[in-house]
Amino acid sequence: MPKSASAPKSFEAAISELEAIVHQMESGEMTLEDALDRYQRGAGLLKYCQDTLSAAEQRIQVLENGSLAPLPADAMRNEE
Repeated sequence: MPKSASAPKSFEAAISELEAIVHQMESGEMTLEDALDRYQRGAGLLKYCQDTLSAAEQRIQVLENGSLAPLPADAMRNEE
């Protein structure tokens, strides 16, 4: 599998690669075929990021419904 088609190592790596793709495409120095390849890679990275954020959101909801609860407003003032 070519490197450009591999899964990112982390959410942060995916964001970094997406930023690089945007800069490459904005430069206007790519061939149409290269631009299409980068667009396809970017779409895959975007889906990976969306899926990762969705999974994190679900984990947070589970934690909030379990043992975590919001602190009362007066508890926050007492810590200051």
